[in-house]
Amino acid sequence: MLTDEDCMNMALEEARKAFGQDEVPVGAVVANGDQILAVAHNAPVSAGDATAHAEMIAIREACRVSGNYRLPAARLYVTLEPCLMCAGAILQARLARVVFGARDPKAGAVFSLYRVLHDSRLNHKVEVTEGILAQACGEILSRFFKEKRIEAASRNA
Repeated sequence: MLTDEDCMNMALEEARKAFGQDEVPVGAVVANGDQILAVAHNAPVSAGDATAHAEMIAIREACRVSGNYRLPAARLYVTLEPCLMCAGAILQARLARVVFGARDPKAGAVFSLYRVLHDSRLNHKVEVTEGILAQACGEILSRFFKEKRIEAASRNA
Protein backbone atom coordinates (compact mmCIF):
# COMPACT_ATOMS: atom_id res chain seq x y z
CA MET A 1 0.00 0.00 0.00
CA LEU A 2 1.33 3.41 -0.95
CA THR A 3 1.78 5.65 2.06
CA ASP A 4 1.56 9.42 2.17
CA GLU A 5 5.32 9.49 2.64
CA ASP A 6 5.90 7.27 -0.41
CA CYS A 7 3.87 9.58 -2.62
CA MET A 8 5.39 12.75 -1.17
CA ASN A 9 8.86 11.34 -1.80
CA MET A 10 7.84 10.86 -5.44
CA ALA A 11 6.62 14.47 -5.50
CA LEU A 12 9.94 15.60 -4.01
CA GLU A 13 11.78 13.77 -6.78
CA GLU A 14 9.70 15.73 -9.28
CA ALA A 15 10.54 18.95 -7.41
CA ARG A 16 14.23 18.11 -7.78
CA LYS A 17 13.70 17.76 -11.54
CA ALA A 18 12.09 21.20 -11.63
CA PHE A 19 15.03 22.64 -9.67
CA GLY A 20 17.43 21.15 -12.22
CA GLN A 21 15.46 22.83 -15.00
CA ASP A 22 15.56 26.22 -13.25
CA GLU A 23 11.84 26.04 -12.44
CA VAL A 24 10.42 26.71 -8.98
CA PRO A 25 10.89 23.27 -7.39
CA VAL A 26 7.38 21.97 -6.88
CA GLY A 27 6.39 18.39 -7.61
CA ALA A 28 3.05 16.62 -7.67
CA VAL A 29 1.68 13.08 -7.79
CA VAL A 30 -1.88 11.87 -8.35
CA ALA A 31 -2.66 8.45 -6.93
CA ASN A 32 -5.79 6.31 -6.87
CA GLY A 33 -5.46 3.44 -4.43
CA ASP A 34 -2.03 1.94 -5.12
CA GLN A 35 -1.97 3.19 -8.70
CA ILE A 36 0.05 6.26 -9.63
CA LEU A 37 -1.95 8.08 -12.29
CA ALA A 38 0.47 10.95 -12.87
CA VAL A 39 3.66 12.63 -11.71
CA ALA A 40 4.66 16.14 -12.68
CA HIS A 41 6.76 19.14 -11.78
CA ASN A 42 6.51 22.86 -12.34
CA ALA A 43 7.18 23.91 -15.93
CA PRO A 44 5.75 27.40 -16.57
CA VAL A 45 9.11 28.82 -17.70
CA SER A 46 10.09 25.97 -20.01
CA ALA A 47 6.54 25.52 -21.33
CA GLY A 48 5.91 29.23 -21.68
CA ASP A 49 2.62 28.57 -19.92
CA ALA A 50 1.53 30.30 -16.72
CA THR A 51 -0.81 27.39 -15.97
CA ALA A 52 1.95 24.75 -16.09
CA HIS A 53 2.06 24.28 -12.32
CA ALA A 54 2.91 20.79 -11.10
CA GLU A 55 -0.64 20.24 -9.83
CA MET A 56 -2.25 21.33 -13.10
CA ILE A 57 -0.02 19.08 -15.20
CA ALA A 58 -0.56 16.11 -12.87
CA ILE A 59 -4.34 16.59 -12.79
CA ARG A 60 -4.51 16.86 -16.60
CA GLU A 61 -2.45 13.68 -17.02
CA ALA A 62 -4.44 11.79 -14.35
CA CYS A 63 -7.68 12.71 -16.11
CA ARG A 64 -6.23 11.54 -19.44
CA VAL A 65 -5.00 8.24 -17.96
CA SER A 66 -8.27 7.56 -16.13
CA GLY A 67 -10.39 8.58 -19.10
CA ASN A 68 -12.46 10.92 -16.96
CA TYR A 69 -12.27 14.62 -16.15
CA ARG A 70 -13.37 13.80 -12.61
CA LEU A 71 -11.12 12.00 -10.12
CA PRO A 72 -13.46 11.38 -7.16
CA ALA A 73 -11.35 8.68 -5.49
CA ALA A 74 -7.92 10.17 -6.23
CA ARG A 75 -5.38 11.85 -3.99
CA LEU A 76 -3.10 14.72 -4.99
CA TYR A 77 0.30 14.97 -3.32
CA VAL A 78 2.15 18.23 -3.80
CA THR A 79 5.27 19.61 -2.17
CA LEU A 80 3.84 23.13 -1.78
CA GLU A 81 0.40 24.33 -0.72
CA PRO A 82 -1.67 24.83 -3.88
CA CYS A 83 -2.32 28.32 -5.22
CA LEU A 84 -5.73 29.70 -6.11
CA MET A 85 -5.61 28.38 -9.69
CA CYS A 86 -4.61 24.90 -8.58
CA ALA A 87 -7.18 24.85 -5.77
CA GLY A 88 -9.83 25.62 -8.38
CA ALA A 89 -8.61 22.75 -10.55
CA ILE A 90 -8.66 20.42 -7.53
CA LEU A 91 -12.32 21.31 -6.97
CA GLN A 92 -13.23 20.94 -10.64
CA ALA A 93 -11.56 17.52 -10.80
CA ARG A 94 -13.43 16.51 -7.64
CA LEU A 95 -10.30 15.08 -6.02
CA ALA A 96 -11.02 13.25 -2.78
CA ARG A 97 -7.92 14.32 -0.91
CA VAL A 98 -5.01 16.74 -1.11
CA VAL A 99 -1.77 16.18 0.78
CA PHE A 100 0.86 18.91 0.75
CA GLY A 101 4.22 19.43 2.36
CA ALA A 102 5.03 23.08 2.97
CA ARG A 103 2.69 26.03 3.36
CA ASP A 104 2.95 28.92 0.92
CA PRO A 105 2.52 32.16 2.86
CA LYS A 106 2.56 34.25 -0.33
CA ALA A 107 0.13 32.33 -2.54
CA GLY A 108 -1.35 29.40 -0.61
CA ALA A 109 -5.06 28.95 -1.19
CA VAL A 110 -5.69 26.03 1.18
CA PHE A 111 -4.72 27.58 4.53
CA SER A 112 -2.25 30.45 4.17
CA LEU A 113 -4.11 33.19 2.25
CA TYR A 114 -7.41 31.53 1.41
CA ARG A 115 -9.34 28.45 2.47
CA VAL A 116 -10.79 27.59 -0.90
CA LEU A 117 -10.95 23.85 -0.28
CA HIS A 118 -12.89 24.44 2.94
CA ASP A 119 -15.46 26.91 1.63
CA SER A 120 -18.87 25.59 2.72
CA ARG A 121 -20.56 27.44 -0.17
CA LEU A 122 -18.98 25.06 -2.67
CA ASN A 123 -20.56 21.73 -3.57
CA HIS A 124 -17.39 19.64 -3.29
CA LYS A 125 -15.49 18.88 -0.11
CA VAL A 126 -11.83 17.87 -0.17
CA GLU A 127 -10.00 16.17 2.67
CA VAL A 128 -6.71 17.98 3.32
CA THR A 129 -3.57 16.79 5.09
CA GLU A 130 -0.64 19.13 5.46
CA GLY A 131 2.91 18.83 6.68
CA ILE A 132 3.94 15.49 5.16
CA LEU A 133 7.73 15.79 4.72
CA ALA A 134 7.28 19.54 5.27
CA GLN A 135 10.92 20.15 6.17
CA ALA A 136 12.28 18.57 2.99
CA CYS A 137 9.62 20.29 0.89
CA GLY A 138 10.44 23.67 2.42
CA GLU A 139 14.21 23.19 2.21
CA ILE A 140 14.29 22.65 -1.55
CA LEU A 141 12.26 25.83 -2.07
CA SER A 142 14.45 27.82 0.32
CA ARG A 143 17.61 26.61 -1.39
CA PHE A 144 16.23 27.49 -4.83
CA PHE A 145 15.30 31.04 -3.87
CA LYS A 146 18.53 31.55 -1.94
CA GLU A 147 20.48 30.60 -5.07
CA LYS A 148 18.32 32.97 -7.12
CA ARG A 149 19.08 35.85 -4.71
CA ILE A 150 22.82 35.09 -4.86
CA GLU A 151 22.71 35.00 -8.68
CA ALA A 152 20.86 38.32 -8.79
CA ALA A 153 23.29 39.94 -6.33
CA SER A 154 26.31 38.80 -8.36
CA ARG A 155 24.77 40.20 -11.56
CA ASN A 156 24.11 43.52 -9.85
CA ALA A 157 27.53 43.75 -8.19
